[in-house]
Amino acid sequence: MLRWGILGTSFISDTMAEAIGASDGSRIEAVAGRDAQRRSDFAARHGIAKHYSGYDALLDDPAIDVVYVGLPNNMHHEAVIRAAEKGKAVLSEKSLTTTMADAEPLAQAVRARDIFFLEGLMYLCHPLMAKAGEILQSGRLGAIRSVSGLYAADIWKFVNPLGRGTIFNLGCYPASLLHYVIQTACGPDAFSARATSAFGNVSPHDGNICDASLSVRFDNGVLATLQSTDSFGMSFAFSIHGERGSLRFLTNPWLPVAGQNRMELCEYGHPPEEIVVHSDHDAFGHQVRLVESCLKAGVTEASRPAPSLSDSLEIMSLLSTWDEQARMSAGASDPQRAS
Repeated sequence: MLRWGILGTSFISDTMAEAIGASDGSRIEAVAGRDAQRRSDFAARHGIAKHYSGYDALLDDPAIDVVYVGLPNNMHHEAVIRAAEKGKAVLSEKSLTTTMADAEPLAQAVRARDIFFLEGLMYLCHPLMAKAGEILQSGRLGAIRSVSGLYAADIWKFVNPLGRGTIFNLGCYPASLLHYVIQTACGPDAFSARATSAFGNVSPHDGNICDASLSVRFDNGVLATLQSTDSFGMSFAFSIHGERGSLRFLTNPWLPVAGQNRMELCEYGHPPEEIVVHSDHDAFGHQVRLVESCLKAGVTEASRPAPSLSDSLEIMSLLSTWDEQARMSAGASDPQRAS
């Protein structure tokens, strides 16, 4: 039985707590949060016996095997470093951090203590992504020529102003899926060989980028376009085009469900083929079970499609470049660095 400690009592921690509670191989040992009432309510909802006011108290608990970091993303690096120093296995929410300057010491701490680490890009743990990778490797699309993705959600009222905007909140989803596609179809070194340009609009509420677009040309000639916004809509799109055919997601690739998840494969000149991937668990449920299996096997990283630490750093590098170029296009300063 894997014993979990949860840092943070936000809605995402609630979602993960439900997924942990639904697995026969896990239980929640403790939760830590700053607000006493929220912490108490969270513990009551999920039947958690121990709840701590300080994060260090939870990390010092010898009964905890793995720590879930459900804190705001600007706090991820500090929490992961402290958990690593205690020798705890870690599942930490996306985005990895909010800057590369924070990501690098996080990675150093994880590697120095040789702990298990996984970034919470939960959708990559779902069998829908394994099926997409199988199609990419089958040759049915031919050589990949272009990729496009969009994620839009009208959530600006709820976002963390220190989270650096839509690119790190929502853009990490199409960016990480682009990373998986390029790595799977073109090899492990193709993603880092690229040129980019980006544009953005600045939120009047917090000075972060609220609408963002990115164009990428990889050195192998593959072109990609991504868009992300938290200022309007509730929409998703992701498609991959090759020399022989295309693949697009009909259901949300970033929120695959327990039940049917669908893609459309179209080999040019032929009728489209709907591909259905059925699953008994949603993405969060698969993520919990993946952590269980990895720790049982004694490994420090999950295998693809889930991201390794190196994968997470490559994704973070793209997000950082995207944000920097989007700010430059809008003539916007970085409010956090300016302060």
